[in-house]
Amino acid sequence: MEKLEQYRQWIQQILAKHNRYKSSYGEVEQLLIIDTQHDHYQLSTVGWEGDRRIFSCLIHIDIKGDKIWIQHDGTEVGVANELIECGVPTQSIVIGFHDPNARKFTHFATG
Repeated sequence: MEKLEQYRQWIQQILAKHNRYKSSYGEVEQLLIIDTQHDHYQLSTVGWEGDRRIFSCLIHIDIKGDKIWIQHDGTEVGVANELIECGVPTQSIVIGFHDPNARKFTHFATG
């Protein structure tokens, strides 16, 4: 249980760090969505650029069992790298947006 709480804390810190970087275009806001009850974490952008609707997901992370699932990563640095820097072992990280058959060729967990 202590490990799970630490994972939640690190994920929230990473999302908060990325939330500090604001969009340089349009009238958009970033939404930090944290659901610790179901372990879903997301950083999204919503708003308008002129008459064009903007909605995107920058980061989406879930915790399933004892693994951190990176469902979407739109960062340059890579959320997995940031989690490793925090101390999360690679075998506790699943790159969920990779094809399940390709995951076995990485040094991360397969699922």
